Amino acid sequence: MADDKYEGFAERYDLFYEKFDECDPVVSEFYRKLFTENGVQSVLDCACGTGRDLLLLNSLGFEVYGSDISEAMLAQAYRNLNRYALNLPLQKVDYRGLHKYFDREFDAVICMSTSITEMQNEVDIVRGLRSMHHVLRRGGMLVLSQGTTDKQWDEKPRFISAVNTKDFSRVFVIDYIKKGARYYVLDIFHSEEANDFKVWSMDYARIFLKDDLENMLRTSGFRSIDFYGSYRFEPYSKRESDILIAVATK
Repeated sequence: MADDKYEGFAERYDLFYEKFDECDPVVSEFYRKLFTENGVQSVLDCACGTGRDLLLLNSLGFEVYGSDISEAMLAQAYRNLNRYALNLPLQKVDYRGLHKYFDREFDAVICMSTSITEMQNEVDIVRGLRSMHHVLRRGGMLVLSQGTTDKQWDEKPRFISAVNTKDFSRVFVIDYIKKGARYYVLDIFHSEEANDFKVWSMDYARIFLKDDLENMLRTSGFRSIDFYGSYRFEPYSKRESDILIAVATK
């Protein structure tokens, strides 16, 4: 666990959400429409984190598998899914080597919440994308998402409010370092029972944006790539979008 960068943060990760099992209906409809229209039945979430997307996809009737490189995040996923009496298959896997652990093909693979850009260089990202491509059936889909967009990179905001409730606030504090960035997650507890703060950070050696991802997806063998700027299937805009969603077909 010494190299697990989510150790110490996994149990707080879900403070991003007011309720773990209450997904945005727009996100739910995005998955339902995209996967149903493309004949998806089996889905691998290869950076499943604490399992929130697993819970959502299972509720939509898909056959769901989860993997993650972080033991701490997987442990939290087990705890979360156990609360709903769900025994979904979870496995500790580096997504650069999915083909070494899964001897089957999936209809879809998802890699959400900026997980793909946790790789420190383009070579490792392409390794990951090729591994995802390998475990997809012909015509299968890969869905990626990240919150760092061309708009954010151009504007370079120092502070971004992620959560703000009566008892708790979460703020991103960002240092932009050449082509990369360091994200500090500042958690502030300000209830009658707690008055405290905790800090966790993540380094991105390089921020990869829309054009970078498109080039790497094509290099990895994906033939059809669409980019959206919201879960309503709005086209991605380098000037306006606050999220980047890529949907690529094998």
